[in-house]
Amino acid sequence: MLYILAGILLFGVIVLVHEFGHFLFAKLNRIGVVEFSIGMGPRLCSFVRGETRYSIKCLPFGGSCMMVGEDADNPDPAAFNNKSVWARISVIAAGPVFNLIFALLCAMVIVAQVGHDLPILYDIVEGSPADRAGLLPGDKLTRINNRKISSRRDVSLYLMSHPGEVLTVQYERPVEGESSKGQGVKQVAELTPEFNEEYQSYMMGVSFLGNYKKAGNPLEFLDYSLYEVKYCIVTTIDGLAMLFKGQMKVEDSVTGPVGIVSMVGETIEEGQKSGAAVLLNIIATWGLLLSATLGIMNLLPIPALDGGRLLFLFVELLRGRPVDPEKEGMVHAAGMALLMMLMVLVLFNDIRKLM
Repeated sequence: MLYILAGILLFGVIVLVHEFGHFLFAKLNRIGVVEFSIGMGPRLCSFVRGETRYSIKCLPFGGSCMMVGEDADNPDPAAFNNKSVWARISVIAAGPVFNLIFALLCAMVIVAQVGHDLPILYDIVEGSPADRAGLLPGDKLTRINNRKISSRRDVSLYLMSHPGEVLTVQYERPVEGESSKGQGVKQVAELTPEFNEEYQSYMMGVSFLGNYKKAGNPLEFLDYSLYEVKYCIVTTIDGLAMLFKGQMKVEDSVTGPVGIVSMVGETIEEGQKSGAAVLLNIIATWGLLLSATLGIMNLLPIPALDGGRLLFLFVELLRGRPVDPEKEGMVHAAGMALLMMLMVLVLFNDIRKLM
């Protein structure tokens, strides 16, 4: 139970970061904030300071930053809709951006501990597509088709999201006798991954092992940390594409707050057996994954999400006048209804998996 509470706490922190982004930029733009809350449903406790009520609600999944005149016309100069379009864009975008900043901080913790996993080949399966294409242990992959390869995880992700696709693989082969830090000879190979019945996936026939590199300077450290955030973003986008293409089943791939908290709790429980450093890495990894995913999902142009609201604001920017508030409100209301239906379905799916 203690570890489930740890999962809830981590989820709550990520939501807090998101809503604090909205709250901070609302205050910076002199927009009145009616209520800043963590959680959903009835209030557990609250207090009022200045113009704002600060609340903690009973369901720890979600939160809100309710602003004056956010959804309706209001003559108050401090109303959201009376501010400039760029001020409103900054307020709405701040939530997802703060999530990405928090994800970067978590990534820094991970990189400081374990470094960066390089895409250097350790072994080649005899007779595999990679073997036939002439790849050798020690080769460093740099690009597959049009995607840059910075980590061995990039290779696995690309193979999973582009099953059976012919690959043009660019790589660097180390020059014998030179330092491993030097750039190798650039080469190109073409191969087609083959389906592996045991692992039920398309594979090149290569393995990566133990090629972790610690950052040598602050710029390299930042670069490795930014890569971790980028990888989470690309994973989210590829995952959505695979859902639309029918390559993944919704019930198997979509997890809601209940399922996420359960998984976080289980991994934290296992991690504490291995010591404080491992536990910290697990918490940072979940923080990175959840915060980056929440940030990107909220930027999607879906009604009721931040991305949907940003879409209307950019339309206003291009038109020079706002979209009819009543029509925009109807779109967001319909989007919220659909999202609530989806949340109910996801909740039942989470419970089914746990039983």
